[in-house]
Amino acid sequence: MSKEPRPVLNSVWAFPPNRDTLGGTAYLIVENPQNIPQNILIDCPSWDDRTRAFLEQNGGVRWLVLTHRQGMSSAAASIQERFGCQVLVQEQEAYLLPDVKISTFSERLAITPSTQVFWTPGYSPGSACVYYRPEGILFSGRHLLPDASGSPQPLRTAKTFHWPRQLDRVRQILERFDDDSLRYLCPGANTGFLRQARSIDRAYAKLQQLDLLALRHAAVWI
Repeated sequence: MSKEPRPVLNSVWAFPPNRDTLGGTAYLIVENPQNIPQNILIDCPSWDDRTRAFLEQNGGVRWLVLTHRQGMSSAAASIQERFGCQVLVQEQEAYLLPDVKISTFSERLAITPSTQVFWTPGYSPGSACVYYRPEGILFSGRHLLPDASGSPQPLRTAKTFHWPRQLDRVRQILERFDDDSLRYLCPGANTGFLRQARSIDRAYAKLQQLDLLALRHAAVWI
């Protein structure tokens, strides 16, 4: 039996790691401006009765945002069919879901007044992050992941699409945000390294500690 989604911060829930997305963690942002549900589901959770019931009890799904190719699964079509939601993906990876009606973006897109999606290529060609302004949360997909100590890192693997581009987008995040605007990071995988925590706090300060020049020459991490 699957586990229940867990509250992360105000209006944000994390689903258990999904085997269909290689252990990926999906999140739900619950938004109900003027009592009109505008919920945002970030990546695909396991699609089972418990997930369906939880989403229905919280107002359904308005947007399903897929942050990278491994955040996708066959559940995307089922979620869209069940809730009539828009499925959003960066334009370079839209072809991976031929059976889903896709909405795409290029560089960035505001999908609600409080939530923006922006392109962070490197891990994969269409990798993206989601920024939720009210709580200062960056949902980082696999662009930034916790290492064994729970600190956020761009993790280079043998399947990394373009390592210098990935590091350049980390630099752009540091230029765009500050301590006040980027307070938490919710990674799309490796969440076991967070242990009892449910997000990475002081996210901007921890990203500032990265030596991007040294990382550029780092060995491949498998």
